[in-house]
Amino acid sequence: MKLVTAVIKPFKLDDVREALAEVGIQGLTVTEVKGFGRQRGHTELYRGAEYVVDFLPKSKLEVAVRDDQATAVIEAICKAASSGKIGDGKIFVTDVEQVIRIRTGETGNDAL
Repeated sequence: MKLVTAVIKPFKLDDVREALAEVGIQGLTVTEVKGFGRQRGHTELYRGAEYVVDFLPKSKLEVAVRDDQATAVIEAICKAASSGKIGDGKIFVTDVEQVIRIRTGETGNDAL
C-alpha cells in the first residue's frame, strides 16, 4: 500500500478530486496548509501599505491506495493540478505498513 500526499494550489482542488474519482478513488483527506518552495512568497499592497506574504495557502491531499493504483493516482494528480506555472506543488509517495478500519477491524487492502 502507498500513501500519496500532494501539496497543490487550492483552486485546483476540485479538478484533482474529479480526476481521482475518475480513476476509482473513493476517499481522500484534505487539509488547508500554508508554505512555500521556490516561490518564496510575494509582496502585496493592502490599504496603501506593502507587506510580505511569506507563506502561501496550499491544499494538502492524502490518499491511501493499493500498490497497483499508485501510478494512476499520481498521473491523475499531475494532470489535474498542473497549470504550467511555478508553485503547482509536489507529490510525495510513501509506503504504508498497515491500515486498519476502526469500525469493522478490517486490515490491509480490505480496510482501504
